[in-house]
Amino acid sequence: MPDLQLYRNPAGKLVLTLPDGQVHEGVVPVRAFPITHAEFGMAIMSNDGKEVAWIDHPAQLPQDVRGLIFEELASRELVPEIQRIVSVSTFSTPSVWDVMTDRGTTSFTLKGEEDIRRLGPNTMMITDSHGLHFLLRDILTLDKHSRRLLDRFL
Repeated sequence: MPDLQLYRNPAGKLVLTLPDGQVHEGVVPVRAFPITHAEFGMAIMSNDGKEVAWIDHPAQLPQDVRGLIFEELASRELVPEIQRIVSVSTFSTPSVWDVMTDRGTTSFTLKGEEDIRRLGPNTMMITDSHGLHFLLRDILTLDKHSRRLLDRFL
């Protein structure tokens, strides 16, 4: 949908103008598959929760429109990616994990092994005791020490 126009109004809300001239204020971009296929399929939702536009390939949008969409997504999506597992307090649960993420170092408590979910062959989502999610995008990119610690829970 290359003919759509998008800008921020003075209140900071996104305003979408469709090719037919319809204007939607306060729209929100939502990824269809935020983890497994983040670069494909995105809906633009109105402030009342209805889809007003569908974008198959955001990379094909003009740079200014794409920039606004990804800026908005970044402000709403908070799923830290684990880059390294520093230590695990015990190999039974509950256990305290010290990890390095793309947003800094942190610790969380893993209540049970069922809180480690496979999303694909090499992708996992870990949910801590407070319900926060941590993404392991590709376990094959982890260092040897991190993989050894993770393997104890798989």
